[in-house]
Amino acid sequence: RYREAIHKWDEALQLTPEDATLYEMKSQVLMTLDEMFPAVHAAEMAVQRNPRSWDAWQTLGRAQLGLGEIALAIRSFQVSLHIFPMNPEVWKEDLSWARKLQEQQKATKTEAVQALAKGKELAQESIPDYDFESDEIVAVCAAIAEKEKALAAAKTVVIVSASGTVETLTEKENCPTTLDETLFIRAR
Repeated sequence: RYREAIHKWDEALQLTPEDATLYEMKSQVLMTLDEMFPAVHAAEMAVQRNPRSWDAWQTLGRAQLGLGEIALAIRSFQVSLHIFPMNPEVWKEDLSWARKLQEQQKATKTEAVQALAKGKELAQESIPDYDFESDEIVAVCAAIAEKEKALAAAKTVVIVSASGTVETLTEKENCPTTLDETLFIRAR
């Protein structure tokens, strides 16, 4: 019945708005409900009301971790330890977990940067540098030009008959083809 508890804490905060403990407990319940933004806000209110409360700083750090703000969470856990250095829960669980997450985040960023650099290297390698004046390129261009001249000299006509048959005729300069215009439709 966490929702009911939040309403009760809100009612209590109406009566005693300076009670940091109420904000801290409300923040814990909001984290349980996966409402991280309101949880961070409530924990910040608890820290504002009582900056010497180690458990308010611990709750703020946990809420910040829930938002993915690892650096802020580490700072909050460090403040909590500064206030109460003998708290094994903050040392063993919260701070060590946040530092592991920070190391994983740094490793992920490093891998992403390396993958991006490798992708750039591959992109640069895949574009060859052509010498457009080389003998091979000139020979290919000459061959294509000769083929185009031969096709241009021969006139090709595609003919579709009324019945739907397709014929391709090639006219040469010295023997033109005569067609019966009533039987064929010139397509090209």
